[in-house]
Amino acid sequence: MYAVVRRIAGDDDLAEDYAQEAWIRAIRALPTFRGEARFSTWLHRIAVNSALQAVRKEKTRRKREAPLPDVIPVPPRMGDTLMQRKLEEALAQLPDGMRKVLILHDVEGYTHEEIGAALGVTSGTSKSQLFKARAKMRRMLKGYENETRTKEIEAWSV
Repeated sequence: MYAVVRRIAGDDDLAEDYAQEAWIRAIRALPTFRGEARFSTWLHRIAVNSALQAVRKEKTRRKREAPLPDVIPVPPRMGDTLMQRKLEEALAQLPDGMRKVLILHDVEGYTHEEIGAALGVTSGTSKSQLFKARAKMRRMLKGYENETRTKEIEAWSV
């Protein structure tokens, strides 16, 4: 059975899969074997049909699949550039220590202990600086958030 299926599949791994499927079909169809032909002929026909059906399925699957591009373009979101500029302006207005802690913790993902060791301060000072930096950023960006939402609502209502 394997030799027959191997010639159809053209690949050892596929032939093993197709032969296994053929054996499963043969065992399930065993009660329907009438004995009008030799058993080997009946088994051969099941193996051929099983392999041909698997090849057809594979061809159909390949036709339906489209290759993915290497890079999937992501359209820019409305207001991202403006938001980025506002964030940069707000970060620039923070005192040096607050800005460093905020970037190291929220952007780079460092722990307070790592930040303390890097900046030569205690982890408590790092936590305090982060709390103050976030609060100050919220105050500086508060009006911008409402302005952006208003513009988005106006764009949708047009």
